[in-house]
Amino acid sequence: MPLKKKISNHTQFYLDNAKEVLILISSENINNLVKHLYLLKKRKGRLFLLGVGGSGANCSHAVNDFRKICNIEAYTPVDNVSELTARVNDDGWETTFIEFLKTSKLNKKDIVMVFSVGGGDIKNSISLNIVSALKYAKKIGAKIVGIVGKDGGYTKLVADDIVIIPTKVKSLQTAFTESFQELIWHAIVTHPLLGK
Repeated sequence: MPLKKKISNHTQFYLDNAKEVLILISSENINNLVKHLYLLKKRKGRLFLLGVGGSGANCSHAVNDFRKICNIEAYTPVDNVSELTARVNDDGWETTFIEFLKTSKLNKKDIVMVFSVGGGDIKNSISLNIVSALKYAKKIGAKIVGIVGKDGGYTKLVADDIVIIPTKVKSLQTAFTESFQELIWHAIVTHPLLGK
C-alpha cells in the first residue's frame, strides 16, 4: 500500500472513532461534575487534581483553567516536581499523592478529581498512588470525581461521580482518554454556573 494511502487510512479511522466517542460521552455525567464544582465554590472548598503521565500533564493545565476561569482554588501534586520526586525517592511512588493531600490538609469541603486512563487498579498494581489517595479522601469525607477511560477502575468504584471516555478501539484508549479529558474539563470550566 502506498505511503499516502496508509497515512490517509489511519487518519480517517482515528477521526471516525473520535466522533463515535464524542457521541457516546454522557452530558448528564458532565453536568454532575459541574454541579459538584458549583457546590465546591459555594462552600469555599479546594480542588485537587490527580493523574500521571499525559493525564498528569492534563491536571497541570486544568489547574490553571479552574483557578483562572472559575476562580476555584485548585492544585495538583505533579506541579511540584521537587516534592513529587523527593517523595518517590524517600517513601516510594505509592505515597506521592496521599502525602501531598495530607500536607495540604484535605478536608470534607474539598474535591479530589482524577484524570486517568485506567482509574487505578489494586489487583494489577497500577496507579497505586491514585488508589492510596482516593482511600484517604474517602476516609476524610472529601468528594471524589473523575474523568477516566476503560471501565473506570478503582476511581469508578469509589467516586461520587465520573465521566467515562467510552473508547471501543483498545489501541486508541490512551490517546482518546487523554484527549477527551481536555474537551470535558473545558466544557466544565466554560459552564456559566462556574463563572467568576
